[in-house]
Amino acid sequence: MNHVHRFDTMDLNLLRVFEAVFRERHLTRAARVLALSPSAVSHALRRLREHLEDPLFAREGTEMVPTATCLRMAPALVEQLAQLRGLLHRWGAFEPSTTTLMFRVGMPDSIEPMLLPQLRSALAKAAPLATLASVAYRRSAIARELASRQIDVAFDVYMPVHEPVRHRRVLDDDFCLVVRDGHPLRRKLSVAQYVAASHVLVSSRATGLVLEDHALLKRGIERRVVVRCQSYDSAFRVVAHSDDVLTAPRRLTGEVGKVHALSRRALPFKLPPVQLHLYWHAHAESDPANVWLRKFVEEVASA
Repeated sequence: MNHVHRFDTMDLNLLRVFEAVFRERHLTRAARVLALSPSAVSHALRRLREHLEDPLFAREGTEMVPTATCLRMAPALVEQLAQLRGLLHRWGAFEPSTTTLMFRVGMPDSIEPMLLPQLRSALAKAAPLATLASVAYRRSAIARELASRQIDVAFDVYMPVHEPVRHRRVLDDDFCLVVRDGHPLRRKLSVAQYVAASHVLVSSRATGLVLEDHALLKRGIERRVVVRCQSYDSAFRVVAHSDDVLTAPRRLTGEVGKVHALSRRALPFKLPPVQLHLYWHAHAESDPANVWLRKFVEEVASA
C-alpha cells in the first residue's frame, strides 16, 4: 500500500468520524455527536477502512468494538487531532461574548452541585452563546481525556499528576458535620459523640476509605459508617430522615438548610481542608479559549 498516496487523497473529515466512533463505541451516538445521520457515519467508516485497509471496528450487538490494530494506533491519532484543534484555535482570537464553543468541565458527581449552578449563571453573562457540559471522567485517564478534548479542564480534589497534565490549587474547603433539624446532638460536639454517631459517606466506590477517612485515621478516629451514597444529594436525603450524620465540605452544604431541613455543626476537631485543583493539558497552555476558561472557572469557584 502507498501510505503517502493514501494520505494525500484522504478526506480528513473521515478522521473526525473515526474519533467519534472510537470514543462512543456506537454508530448512533457518534452520529449524534457529529450531527450526521447513522448512514453517513457508516459510509464514512467504509471509506476510511478502504483507505487504511483495516476493518477498524467489529459489530457486537449495537456496540462497535475496535480491532487490535485500532486499539494500538487510535490513542496517538486522537491525541494528534487534539493538537491540531489546539493549533487551529490559536490562529483566531477568542471572544467570550460571541463564542459558540461548548466548554467541557470534568468533575465528579460530588463536586458538581457545588460548582455547576454557579458556572452556568456566570457563563450566561460572560459567554451567552456558549454551552456548558459537566462531564464524568476517569481520574486514571485524565491525561488522555484532556488530550482528546473529551474534557477541556477538570475541577477536582488534589491528585498526583505529571506532565503533560498541569494544575494549580484553586481553593481550600473546610469540613463540617451535617445533621437533621432537631437532631439530639448538641451544637458543641465532643469527639466521643462524633465517634458514637452513625455515619453516612459519599463515594462512587463500593468499599474503601474516602478523603476525610484518611484525615480521621491520622487523628486516631475510626467512625462507624452505616450508609455509603453515590452522591451528596442522596446523602443529604438520608441524613434528613434519620439520626445519621454526614461529614462534608462546607461549600457543598450551603443550601441544604433550605432544601432538606438540615443543620450544620462544627466538628470537635480540626481536619485538613479539602484542596480543590484545576487541571488542564500542556497542549492547551496557550490556547486563548482554554486560558479564558481556566480563569473563568477559577474565579467562579473561588468567589
